[in-house]
Amino acid sequence: MSDHFPFKECEDKWRDRWETLFRCDLETAENLYYCLMMFPYPSGNLHVGHGRNYIIGDALARIKMMEGYDVLAPMGWDSFGLPAENAAIKNNIDPAEWTERNIAQMKKQFYQWGVIYDWSREIASCQPEYYKWTQYLFIQLYEAGLAYREESAVNWCPSCKTVLANEQVVGGECERCGEEVSDKKLKQWFFRITDYADRLIEDLSILENWPRRVITMQKNWIGRSEGVEIKFSVEGTGEEMGCFTTRIDTIYGVTFLAVAAEHPFAEKLLKKGGREKEGARFISRLKALQREDRTEKNKDGFFTGCYAVNPADNRRIPVFITGYVLMEYGTGLVMGVPAHDQRDFEFVREMEMDIPVIQVIKPESSDPGPLEEAYVENGIMANSGKYDGLSNLEAMERITEDFVEDGIAERTVNYKLRDWLISRQRYWGAPIPVVYCDKCGVNPVRKEELPVLLPEDVDFIPTGDGKSPLAKSESFISTECPVCGGPARRETDTMDTFVDSSWYFLRYISAHEEDKPFDPELVNRCMPVDQYIGGVEHAILHLLYSRFIVKFLYDQGDLDFREPFKNLFTQGMITRNGAKMSKSAGNVVNPRELIERFGADTVRIYTLFIGPPEKDAEWNDRAVEGAYRFVNRVWRLYSQNSSFLDGSRFETGKLDPESMNDDQVGLYSKVQKSIDKVREDLLTGGSFHFNTTISALMELTNEIYSFLLEYSPEEGVNRDLFIYALDNLVLLLSPIAPHMCEEIRERCGFNETVFSRTIPKPDEDYLRSETFTLVIQVNGKVRARVEADLDSERDELEKIALENERVREFIGERDIKKVIVVPGKLVNLVV
Repeated sequence: MSDHFPFKECEDKWRDRWETLFRCDLETAENLYYCLMMFPYPSGNLHVGHGRNYIIGDALARIKMMEGYDVLAPMGWDSFGLPAENAAIKNNIDPAEWTERNIAQMKKQFYQWGVIYDWSREIASCQPEYYKWTQYLFIQLYEAGLAYREESAVNWCPSCKTVLANEQVVGGECERCGEEVSDKKLKQWFFRITDYADRLIEDLSILENWPRRVITMQKNWIGRSEGVEIKFSVEGTGEEMGCFTTRIDTIYGVTFLAVAAEHPFAEKLLKKGGREKEGARFISRLKALQREDRTEKNKDGFFTGCYAVNPADNRRIPVFITGYVLMEYGTGLVMGVPAHDQRDFEFVREMEMDIPVIQVIKPESSDPGPLEEAYVENGIMANSGKYDGLSNLEAMERITEDFVEDGIAERTVNYKLRDWLISRQRYWGAPIPVVYCDKCGVNPVRKEELPVLLPEDVDFIPTGDGKSPLAKSESFISTECPVCGGPARRETDTMDTFVDSSWYFLRYISAHEEDKPFDPELVNRCMPVDQYIGGVEHAILHLLYSRFIVKFLYDQGDLDFREPFKNLFTQGMITRNGAKMSKSAGNVVNPRELIERFGADTVRIYTLFIGPPEKDAEWNDRAVEGAYRFVNRVWRLYSQNSSFLDGSRFETGKLDPESMNDDQVGLYSKVQKSIDKVREDLLTGGSFHFNTTISALMELTNEIYSFLLEYSPEEGVNRDLFIYALDNLVLLLSPIAPHMCEEIRERCGFNETVFSRTIPKPDEDYLRSETFTLVIQVNGKVRARVEADLDSERDELEKIALENERVREFIGERDIKKVIVVPGKLVNLVV
């Protein structure tokens, strides 16, 4: 028999047998565990970096099955959207055909990895039976007043030729293609996610098993700020502008106002100040800049010719249009406080006008003199009328109370979060189910007429004129008004693909339901998802939108839970040559070649062993061979002893550790510690430290080999102990290297899958180590480490330290003044 695991003979057999492994009957499941991997874009060939997510999820699902759960592990495809459409355009192929081809390829790759799902629940967001219910969800939101259409300045990607949500713009560039994003005014559809801002923040507190950084990212994106809105009157107009601030304690230091170029007052101010032409050119130049350049680098300002009045002291202050103020934050108007904001401080230095810098908060200890930079710390109020001498924190509340009472200001809460822009001027998406009638206005399609099908006879190349390719199809556009029955026009924009992915986890529960998007009774019994696994790049977009939709459906009475995902795990990225794997970087590792050379179990083991799963890790081609050697070391424990293992079903006599010798007890104890380590790493805390689990199983394998060097495994207690150790090694390794473990067990006489077995529990009496590593220090510095008995007395530990040859050489002729002994830890010799 070969000493190498014959993976080419065995792997396909086990993959075929596992086809129904995760088929879960939700009607009868008594101990359900919903284990969900984020469904992928069907982009084509997956590389080993993608594999980390799916292999972690598969190994977890298998070990949960061995823990006694009825595991629900479905998979589907986030198959609408820009990635598929752009690839289809590049390859001159219909997006539907391209998507279907890629789905088939990716399913094949899952199969090669030994990654198993319940394919009976497979969904694809581009299929009419799915997007019918995405459209239904839109209508529910519309009827609840949470879907609306308005003209607004939006992010426009000239390369993708479509609108992007704020969340899809990174550093002023399209997150998909990297093209610079510009502003464009279009009529667009939005979801009123801002109505749920407070609840989206408050309910983060119940997500105890989410990564802290994801919680922080969502809080920061929503950006809730409590403050006041102050009214500034504009000279000579009789009009007032509202300005939100969280720093009303600096109001007496306001020496100018900064207005966003997009502010509705901007043009009025320029007209009133007689500076329309020059101002229009300045605004045009600002809008051409990337958002990042405007807010972080640009200190330009344009004086409107108008003045406002500071309501605190009736001082006349100039009003500027500036690049660093954006309309989507606050009210689009910012108080200029150069003494206490570094950006404002630098701004007034750039301006030709003489703008005063009035310090209204000073340090308690001393007067710092003229400011060289903005003072941004807390301190004592100055130059602030009756509030002088108060701490600025106390003054903040006093000024607020007085200004509110005088009608100058009102308390308010501001959010960075903006409503979710869902319109896309592209073909490959779910059509927005809305009809426009000259007589009846805007109305949703009747629910019983869904789905509004995506036409197949459309040239899907984007037009670039702000219109969807669907606008070119008269057969699609022309329809009847659902109210009066007269001629009407369909909406030609499609929905953002994040709408599709905001509810897919509900559809899996009743994937073939024809009369409703999901079965509420069944969904409420099966959810929330017990474990969700995916990349941290989805922390803001997908996860936030999914939370919003679940809260909406909760309000509708369809769901009885407020959060979709109980536990969230975000795996780290696998890099190569220090960079994220990508075709453009030329550093992609194709798993197929590795699987053909080493087998799927080797690839799975190395992928899980590469480092802590929540952290980024560097791929090392040569290190894969180490995983291959480990696979074959485990296999040889079976193959070299197959004469008595074949057909044995790992049956042994009763093991009595009390009657064993020290070597036998050592192996028995190592098995217990390995069991305990695996349970700690994989079954508690949601850390999924497969890397340390594999390390522990490598140590157990070494311990078995060391035992076999001294003892024959063919008879008596040695035989029983060897079989016991091998049985547990195979059980503990099976979620990670399932093909080999199933093959070993079958050859040993088992007919049932290893995943019908239960993860063993350790013998607690043999978990305690008999020895510990004693650290020996000289003058507080480590000079030696030795093994010592755990029950050693103080004088024994002192003797071990004094007799250690390396320590004696270091001390030489010097006198020992003091010996410090910490039992179970260290001995420190003071010389």
